[in-house]
Amino acid sequence: MTAIDLSSPVAVVGTGTMGQGIAQVALVAGHPVRLHDALPGRAEAAAEAIGARLDRLVEKDRLTGAERDAARARLHPARDLAELADCALVVEAVLEQLDAKQQLFRELEDVVGEDCLLATNTSSLSVTAIGGALRSPGRLVGLHFFNPAPLLPLVEVVSGFATDVTSATRAYETARAWGKTPVACADTPGFIVNRIARPFYAEAFAVHEAQAADPATIDAVLRESGGFRMGAFELTDLIGQDVNESVTHSVWQSFFQDVRFTPSLAQRRLVESGRLGRKSGHGWYDYGDGAGPAEPHTAEKAKPPAYVVAEGDLGPAAELLDLIREAGIQVREDEEDHGTRLVLPGGGQLALADGQTSVEFRDVVYFDLALDYRKATRIALSASQDTAPQTLSEAVGLFQALGKAVSVIGDVPGMIVARTVARIVDLAHDAVAKGVATEEDIDTAMRLGVNYPLGPFEWSRRLGRSWACSLLDDLHQRDPSGRYAPSLALYRHAYATEKREGTS
Repeated sequence: MTAIDLSSPVAVVGTGTMGQGIAQVALVAGHPVRLHDALPGRAEAAAEAIGARLDRLVEKDRLTGAERDAARARLHPARDLAELADCALVVEAVLEQLDAKQQLFRELEDVVGEDCLLATNTSSLSVTAIGGALRSPGRLVGLHFFNPAPLLPLVEVVSGFATDVTSATRAYETARAWGKTPVACADTPGFIVNRIARPFYAEAFAVHEAQAADPATIDAVLRESGGFRMGAFELTDLIGQDVNESVTHSVWQSFFQDVRFTPSLAQRRLVESGRLGRKSGHGWYDYGDGAGPAEPHTAEKAKPPAYVVAEGDLGPAAELLDLIREAGIQVREDEEDHGTRLVLPGGGQLALADGQTSVEFRDVVYFDLALDYRKATRIALSASQDTAPQTLSEAVGLFQALGKAVSVIGDVPGMIVARTVARIVDLAHDAVAKGVATEEDIDTAMRLGVNYPLGPFEWSRRLGRSWACSLLDDLHQRDPSGRYAPSLALYRHAYATEKREGTS
């Protein structure tokens, strides 16, 4: 099945921000486009707004004047649904209300031809449920664009339970013909991105709720150590706390209140107080006049240790040994020990976050996971009240000698980046095992949809196939609520690898 021919009209119903963006994408691709909105005058206003954006594309040399004029000539407001009768595709972008969407598609079935593809841009509702109201649910597919649609490349092509394979394929190829990067997924709560991204927010909020670190510090660690474009607090302030919490709540409810998707009480209080983020002037951060940027906690300068003893290769943090040597600090290797930690001159130990807590051991400081320890500009350390001051000081001085800012956080298992990445990897494995999407499409969706530095399976291959399962298992022992219990899919993945390597 090929993409819809460019000569065939495409309609967009609903002319808000998303509707206008989708219409612009189809228009620039070369289709005649019809705009319809239930409110009088909205379609005409949307056409004018799209025309103005085309003008700006010409000013930026992204479109020629002739291409703009041709696109304008192909764009037509439609006052009545009957004007969409000859369309080959109708994309719905109305309110996120199931009954409203079902009613619209029932009306469209009476207007368009039998070969017309129907698509919903829903981000939170079930495509299956929307299609359940139709006489021919097989031709309904989800086309979930990301905002702003003209700029962001990802489109989730969602097959409902009754969606025909030919309909899904046609939608997929059409999105690709429009210059987008489509990924195919089954109709599951949150689809790919909004399902697998939940831990990015949830774990940051959990660390904050545990009083282990403030929002500015957590955000800085996620950016400067984890390699994420934005931290969870600043990103939800940008999205809108009400919008982000609504998606979280929808996914949680749709999964029958699965503890892995439990919403944050701290975020709920933020929404209840009207602190919705940038749009209200205050969220996790203050955006009022005169408010400066919140600064992360950064440790004072400390003296680096003269040497460290490496017990093992540090696993995913092995490159630290080269960095330590390059900084002029002696690395003594203990070949008889098969651990994965550094011993400091004062006798304390430095270990990569593993889901355990510092208070369980004698004089241990944990350091967080980094996307790239050489490029990272900040490292988080955690210690308990029983950690010797000398040990913490030596650990701080060590990383400062490597050119890193250091943030000392509370003694939380898995710290910040490590627990976040482990949970994202787990949900990704679980999604593949349940037929939601392929590994390749999940990696693509998370990189393009939310700008992650790596896809979950790219992280998994880099960190080792048993790393996430081991960390989550340790976390689960310390929080047996089920939130951190490794999925059966992740367990199988890690255990099968261990058996092949002869380590079981």
